[in-house]
Formats: sequence, structure tokens, C-alpha cells
Amino acid sequence: MFTGIITDIGEIIELEQRGDLRARIKTAYDTDGIDLGASIASDGVCLTVISLGDDWYDVEISAETVSKTNLDTWSVGKKVNLERALKVGDELGGHIVSGHVDGIAEIIKMEDEGDSTRISFRAPQDLAKFIAEKGSVTLNGTSLTVNDVEGNEFGINVIPHTQQVTTWGNAKVGDMVNLEIDTMARYVARLAEMTAQR
Repeated sequence: MFTGIITDIGEIIELEQRGDLRARIKTAYDTDGIDLGASIASDGVCLTVISLGDDWYDVEISAETVSKTNLDTWSVGKKVNLERALKVGDELGGHIVSGHVDGIAEIIKMEDEGDSTRISFRAPQDLAKFIAEKGSVTLNGTSLTVNDVEGNEFGINVIPHTQQVTTWGNAKVGDMVNLEIDTMARYVARLAEMTAQR
């Protein structure tokens, strides 16, 4: 489990297709404190560490994961949002995030609002019902608050601090981002569906 609070910006330094996609990610994390088999969310995708170096770790990414996420756009030099798995007793600063991406949203508009940037997205139609005004959503691993929703489009504001400590400072219209809906929203929708069937 994760919180959607990004703690490092990693960089893809190697990519290799070996049946599955293998990626080497450069990190500022102390890799002596990372165990093989540990989970690290990379742009919101929970990936398992399979090898470690002084300032990097390797992950293997299945074709299924690539097909459901934006990881097919990864290239050497790309910056990615990183978060290590939540430990018991850690501060829950964002919201509960599983690292299991539900789909891909597209950035359709960006505009400055004061010092912040307002970003509008188009979500897949089947996921739009789970996105609510003032609710939480995870985009490229970042826990963000939804400001407004209209149909399958929604908007968020990114403050300057978030732009500096994540990859959101480099976002642009047309970018495809990993979207994970709020776990609570998923269960509420399922409960309402089951109640309606009775």
C-alpha cells in the first residue's frame, strides 16, 4: 500500500525487452535499505525490485501491466514519480493507494491559476463514475484532490511545491497519465450496485 505522496523523482536509465520489459531506475533512495522483492510505486504502478545497485534498482514489468498503464511510453531519460511502500506507523498524508492502475487519463487542458496550475483530464468512460468532486484520485502516483467533474472530464490544481517535488512540473497537454481511482469510491459504487439489484 502507498499514500500517493511522492518521495523521489527517479530516472529510467535502462530498458530491455526480455519476454517481460525490464527497467533500471536511478533513485536517490538509500538502496542499502531496500530489500529484493520490495514494492516501489513508479508513476503509480506497484513494481517489484528484482536487483539493486548503489543508486538504482531493476524491475520487471509484465505485458499485462504495460497494456493497462502508460509504461509503454517509458524511454531512457524519462523522469518518474517514486514512492516506497507504506510501513506501519508512517504518516498517511495522502490517501490509501494500491498501486494497481485502473486506466489512463489524458491531459486535455492546462492553465495557470495564481501560482498553481489547473489541469483538466479526460478519463475512460467506465471509470468516470468513480471520480467525485472533492474526492481523491491518484495520477502518476500522486494523491490529488478533484476540483470539478463534468461527464468523463475532471480537473485538479497542482501547487508549486508539488510541481517541484514530482514530475508534474513537466506535464503537458496530450500526456497520458496513470489513473487509480479511490478505493473507497470503488466499494461505495459496488455497494450501491448490489443494493439496486435487491
